[in-house]
Amino acid sequence: MLLFKFIQETLKKSKKGGKHPSKLPVCYEIVTLSLKKKMAAELYPASTNTNLPNNGTTVTATNKKNIVQVTQNTTAATTTTSQQNINNNNVETSNWQSSHPTLRERNALMFNNELMADVHFIVGPPGESQKVPAHKYVLAVGSSVFCAMFYGDLAEGESEIHIPDVEPAAFLILLKYMYSDEIDLEADTVLATLYAAKKYIVPALAKACVNFLETSLEAKNACVLLSQSRLFEEPELTQRCWEVIDAQAELALKSEGFCEIDLQTLEIILTRETLNTKEVVVFEAILNWAVAECKRQGLGVTTRNKRNVLGKALYLVRIPTMTLEEFADGAAQSDILTLEETHDIFLWYTAANKPKLDFPQTQRLGLSPQRCHRFQSSAYRSNQWRYRGRCDSIQFAVDKRVFIAGLGLYGSSGGKAEYSAKIELKRQGATLAQNLTNFVSDGSSSTFSVWFEHPVQVEQDTFYTVSVVLDGNELSYFGQEGMTEVQCGKVTFQFQCSSDSTNGTGVQGGQIPELVFYA
Repeated sequence: MLLFKFIQETLKKSKKGGKHPSKLPVCYEIVTLSLKKKMAAELYPASTNTNLPNNGTTVTATNKKNIVQVTQNTTAATTTTSQQNINNNNVETSNWQSSHPTLRERNALMFNNELMADVHFIVGPPGESQKVPAHKYVLAVGSSVFCAMFYGDLAEGESEIHIPDVEPAAFLILLKYMYSDEIDLEADTVLATLYAAKKYIVPALAKACVNFLETSLEAKNACVLLSQSRLFEEPELTQRCWEVIDAQAELALKSEGFCEIDLQTLEIILTRETLNTKEVVVFEAILNWAVAECKRQGLGVTTRNKRNVLGKALYLVRIPTMTLEEFADGAAQSDILTLEETHDIFLWYTAANKPKLDFPQTQRLGLSPQRCHRFQSSAYRSNQWRYRGRCDSIQFAVDKRVFIAGLGLYGSSGGKAEYSAKIELKRQGATLAQNLTNFVSDGSSSTFSVWFEHPVQVEQDTFYTVSVVLDGNELSYFGQEGMTEVQCGKVTFQFQCSSDSTNGTGVQGGQIPELVFYA
């Protein structure tokens, strides 16, 4: 969030008693609020490549998405110069203009260059600051904030400008975009770059940062990114974070990132109706958060301090919605509840005259699973469908990110029967999830659900392979009249045959009639 104020005492008019006709009518200075930033280095593994490459392509992702480049086509000479200028390079010859024929190349050469620099920035906190040369005209063309700072009525007259709240690496990324239209984002600086882009009102760079964060979003960093998206007022990123947190709530709440969020974000998560997990998981998560918060504040990890840092957040946990066994084995034996609270909750479970509790008693709604059914009919025959340790498999792709929770399978065609099922989800040969489970069929042609341990995030426009190996009654129902494309609400599924299928399942018929998912 940026707070704009007129500050006439700190800004000087370039001429006393009059206005230069070329100057803008108003000047603003940015006063930044104290922002509690968490760098993405703590959310993702640090990149092992510290260079800022430029291969001239429009969009390139390297090193497991640690670097994303957005650039227009340039010559090799521009690339070399841009990379050298990261280290504050000076122009090498007196006739450098002739070897850089385009305006964009010559402009890019000036990035972080002392040649003709008419302003310097001291960027970063004291003791960690870096001096960066720049050119007022270039910055003013790229940012309305710099335009007002350098060419407004109250233009900045000092040759050195201190920016203690922006990281040097992020400021260089901002300047590189202004000089060359190139955007180089890395996981450990993307949040700091988003802050700089917001501060100096450079929306294209801010949008690129948000897109980068969205592609990196997963359960282990969703809670921290939720906190940051609210701070930076990015509603689309906030919504994407909620999609992950709701569908993969258990993974998100058990992540280290959950323990690093602020109290307000914690309270917002605890009030969420659509968290798709058991309440005992929520309770364990707030205990972990309380321990981490005590350490952040330099407090001893005592029962009193944990209750104090949690405050009213403790009473957002819906303890009465746990089973009696879950409460007795977990929350009742924790040190966070008082003896009176524990006693009253036990009475609430068992007594006819229930005491009044300070904890919410309504079950969370969670998420309703959706089902993609890929067959138009089913059948059975006296010699089909048999299971002898062979694999039934199908490939699928979606046009929107979803979370695969499990499969719907056909059961016995000869009455009630129990099956063991080994289910697996893979992407390009790599196993994303697998589970060994059981289900009982009732002799009907209905489908019977089997579940992965946790819902699995599936990205759009990529084919995944889902497989099952069944052991049980030799004869079962099987699907017919399979469809290559199925519309399920706002999600379109596409199916194709899998080379892993050794039991006859394909697009037109076989097993795995349903994919169970959240969207």
